[in-house]
Amino acid sequence: MSRRDLFPPIEPYAAGTLAVDARHTLYWEQSGNPRGVPVVFLHGGPGAGATPTHRRFFDPASYRIIIFDQRGAGRSAPLGELADNSTAHLVRDVEVLRRYFAIERWVVFGGSWGSTLALSYAIAYPAHCRALILRGIFLCRQSEIDWFLYGIRQVFPEAWRAFAAPVPEGERGDLLTAYYRRLTDPNPAVHLPAARSWSIYEGACSTLLPSADTVTAFGEDRMALGLARIEAHYFRHEIVAPEDDLIRSIDRIRAIPTTIVQGRYDMVCPIGTADELARAWPEAAYAVVPDAGHSAMEPGIRAQLVAASERLKRLS
Repeated sequence: MSRRDLFPPIEPYAAGTLAVDARHTLYWEQSGNPRGVPVVFLHGGPGAGATPTHRRFFDPASYRIIIFDQRGAGRSAPLGELADNSTAHLVRDVEVLRRYFAIERWVVFGGSWGSTLALSYAIAYPAHCRALILRGIFLCRQSEIDWFLYGIRQVFPEAWRAFAAPVPEGERGDLLTAYYRRLTDPNPAVHLPAARSWSIYEGACSTLLPSADTVTAFGEDRMALGLARIEAHYFRHEIVAPEDDLIRSIDRIRAIPTTIVQGRYDMVCPIGTADELARAWPEAAYAVVPDAGHSAMEPGIRAQLVAASERLKRLS
């Protein structure tokens, strides 16, 4: 019977930091089998950071598991830094890490914003991608951002009211600008409450059923500040243009073995985007989980992700 849940917890066999420019230093770690199939985990957000649980999607006997925190996120420094922080910078960072670890080709695993980054990296460096595992598809398009800021209230009105409440009514027509101004305020008494409000909103909308643990994790100061500040920055400055830019580039990566996993009731990254990607890329395997939202930790989502990683263990 194929495995349907996460592997047991493991600790890294190596960890460190890598300065990628004069401003940014990335945290990285390796776990699993040093001689196994290399896989790089690209976390969501942008700005959410990685966690020990993310190691557990991969068989540690078969995979060399590389996890890192993207610029401004998690254990990378400086936390929440917006300067020199763009999609192009992050794509370059993934490639810098590949070279640093002397890996010729690796599996690239990315969920939510991580799917955007994984696609962007693969399009830029297709020869270095053995396979892609993509979850909760997000293409950072204006329509998707508008949904996050306003559309979700059609399904999660209570969460949206709590999200909008800190912003004066006269500013709610442009929540992104209102939040961006507060998130970039140097005073922690201003930016931390805004960060918690933004991040808790996302956490509250990320699961099919209410999850107090998810909301608590999203409300933690380091997670909230990295996630909210960097997301607002990308939403304001880093819209992929034109709207179908990544979709139009699929021919560059069409031959890369790819699995797309999507929750049917994903309210953070609605299924329409994944469906559009799958229709443009029929060579990719496409798994719709009928009883899941956005979170990678929902049972059906994690089962499909583990199954995908298991299928790729012997990929040449």
